[in-house]
Amino acid sequence: MSRLTADFWVRAYLARLRQEAIPAFVTARGDETAGAVMVKLATLDGQARVYQRSFDLMTGARAWIVLAEGAESDMDALIVRQRAGDPDLWVIEVEDRHGRTLLDAPGLSDT
Repeated sequence: MSRLTADFWVRAYLARLRQEAIPAFVTARGDETAGAVMVKLATLDGQARVYQRSFDLMTGARAWIVLAEGAESDMDALIVRQRAGDPDLWVIEVEDRHGRTLLDAPGLSDT
């Protein structure tokens, strides 16, 4: 199975969020082909969670995990540090009071 390019996945993800009326923005563009993607969920109450892709060591399956959560300003600082170490990193900011990211939705969680 071939992997989707980062750019294609990001565009599909943003379209899926739009279908559910969940605001989202690309705040940093990474490498279009192979850049990693990080998702920041801002719950609009001063708090946020940052998600990244990881591999389950037992199954080898890819999954979205919470890298960190806390004050939104702290999560922004974390993202700045991550981008400093990986300029190919994409960052998507999702804004949803209910905490929805759709990262576990079919077609988004298993690519």
